[in-house]
Amino acid sequence: MSSEREDLVAELLLRARKLSTETVMFHTAIAEQNGLSAVESKVADYLARLGPLTPKELAEYAGLAPASVTALVDRLEGKGIVNRMPHPEDRRKVLVRVNPANVERAAPLWDYIVSATKAVAAGYTDEQLQTVIEFLDQAAAITHESTVRLTHRSAE
Repeated sequence: MSSEREDLVAELLLRARKLSTETVMFHTAIAEQNGLSAVESKVADYLARLGPLTPKELAEYAGLAPASVTALVDRLEGKGIVNRMPHPEDRRKVLVRVNPANVERAAPLWDYIVSATKAVAAGYTDEQLQTVIEFLDQAAAITHESTVRLTHRSAE
């Protein structure tokens, strides 16, 4: 690898770290605005992105023990963030889903970051945006796998 290429990759890693830190701080602020811990907020985000999950599935995604997830879901349900509902195919199971009213209530907290990101994206070609999307997908997969390795839990 050329020195110039190594420098670019090093700069990319530095910028990714900076983005990661700023993202954590943003999500911490969002969690605080909603009266949630960081873990509660991320579990709610999993449910918002993936749809209803069983507590076991939620434990696997979040890297938490099933008993911890039960207590976590109890807290989130008490705060009106999630609801439990019967599993449509197995009466012994329940699904946990985000309360739609909570999503509507939290949406304005995202207004600035969404509009500012759209404004930045307007300066890129479709091909450039596709490259950024592909990179972010790969970076997210690497981050997920790194988390799996650290927590010794099964991958999704």
